[in-house]
Amino acid sequence: MQMTTPEKIKQAITNFVKGGDNSDTELLDKVLHKEFRVTNNGFMGVAGVTIIDKEKYLANIKDGIFGGLPRKMTIESIDDSETISMVKLRLESSENYFVSYNSLVLDTDNEWKLINNLAVVEAKK
Repeated sequence: MQMTTPEKIKQAITNFVKGGDNSDTELLDKVLHKEFRVTNNGFMGVAGVTIIDKEKYLANIKDGIFGGLPRKMTIESIDDSETISMVKLRLESSENYFVSYNSLVLDTDNEWKLINNLAVVEAKK
């Protein structure tokens, strides 16, 4: 059975979150576009904007700097326009709350891939 576009986008987002939670760099490599970037404002208490490319992101997952904690995921919205999509997520781990805006593109292999992750992380009090 063919998945609908929203289902495919939801699957890509789920794989992205699960890949991070489980430190699964293989799964992440499949779902992240080669030009993937994490854009963060006020990252880990550092003033200004931090941009992390796919290679660095996967290395940080592999080295346990990012990820490795299960998170509860709520998809707040999916807005897609044929070959691009924007997904707003809320995530919660035992340590943090996340608000995450994710840009996806329909890649040349006809798979939805994350190209940008714009996130705010707030430590639980």
